[in-house]
Amino acid sequence: MDDLKQLIISGNRRALGRALTLLENQRAAGRQLLSSLAPRIGRAMIIGITGPPGAGKSTLVSELTKVLRRGQKTVGVIAVDPSSPVTQGAILGDRVRMAEHHEDPGVFIRSMASRGQLGGVAEATREAVTLLDAAGFDVVLIETVGVGQSEIEIARLADVTVLVLAPGFGDEVQMMKAGIMEIADVFAINKADLPGADRLIERVRDEQHVAAVCRVVATEGEGIEELAAAIGSAYERRRKP
Repeated sequence: MDDLKQLIISGNRRALGRALTLLENQRAAGRQLLSSLAPRIGRAMIIGITGPPGAGKSTLVSELTKVLRRGQKTVGVIAVDPSSPVTQGAILGDRVRMAEHHEDPGVFIRSMASRGQLGGVAEATREAVTLLDAAGFDVVLIETVGVGQSEIEIARLADVTVLVLAPGFGDEVQMMKAGIMEIADVFAINKADLPGADRLIERVRDEQHVAAVCRVVATEGEGIEELAAAIGSAYERRRKP
């Protein structure tokens, strides 16, 4: 465990992957490792990205990662995916998600299977985020599986929660109003070049008088700098006593 700990601290990606596997498999060794790294915890900004399926969360996470990297921030990504009914592993592996970042030594990406957990996150997500924090990443992004209002669990994990909505998915605001609308610090209205985007933005602003509302087109990288700035401002507000 001491060797594994030192490798993680030094930035060894294979060691970090091995430790995450221990945590996902609920091994005592993983919990022991995490405990030994406790003095290094609490430095990363934890950002939760949530919202309904099809809103464009994965593309937005990829573009946000680009902006953070341009700002010289190291980024860890935990992407919670649906589980395979056969293996209970993630259906979308980290080999195919955010492929353009895989050669960047300042980015680490891990897909985690939800394994039937409610709340849009995996059972080991909290431990995985803590491990990435201890490993020295400046920012940890958590992309939830995208199951609707039950995803409010993300607010307990993240310093800042971003709710991604897009026009054309029915009555988005009504669907989300029962829980998740209240826990978002920032709203990202994605696919803002599509019909209905202005109406959706107006409805969200009518519902929310504190949270920032950002217009983005993630596939084009539009509005991502502004979104990153809104997340940074929300983070600073949350940190104030």
